[in-house]
Amino acid sequence: MQYPQLAKFNIIVNIATQQLVVLQGKIPTHKYHISSARLGTGNQQNSYKTPLGKHIIRAKIGANCPVNSVFVARRLTGECFNENLYQKYPNRDWILTRILWLSGTEVGYNRLGNVDSMRRYIYIHGTPDQYPLGIPQSQGCIRMHNKDIVELFNLVPINTKVEIFK
Repeated sequence: MQYPQLAKFNIIVNIATQQLVVLQGKIPTHKYHISSARLGTGNQQNSYKTPLGKHIIRAKIGANCPVNSVFVARRLTGECFNENLYQKYPNRDWILTRILWLSGTEVGYNRLGNVDSMRRYIYIHGTPDQYPLGIPQSQGCIRMHNKDIVELFNLVPINTKVEIFK
């Protein structure tokens, strides 16, 4: 018995509109508000800018973790984000709930050397719900509401193509 082949998923991140769109085949199926880098776009190491170009999801981290789980260096801290934790660490770059770790696919542009998105630790990840989306304010990553990152995490597999453009 043969089963119909499911259309592949692709992710498009539009920096200008601060939106992430999931395509199944060529059909948009999901749209989310995001927040990209406060300092704009750029692929250089230590720039704190969102890298442009073609990427893939290299790793998925946080499956089945509670919403608002806190990650530092891709490891669970055992904390769950709340107002008290925020007051204790007001300057922490909050990486919550799930992580989709991106790897560039364009050598010399966003892969290898001092432009490597994976070595820059560029993720699509959850952020505190009180943080506004739709405006750039991350440190290079793509931030999403926690409920949205859970949905996206469960929807797309490792190696899903991700294209980030202005």
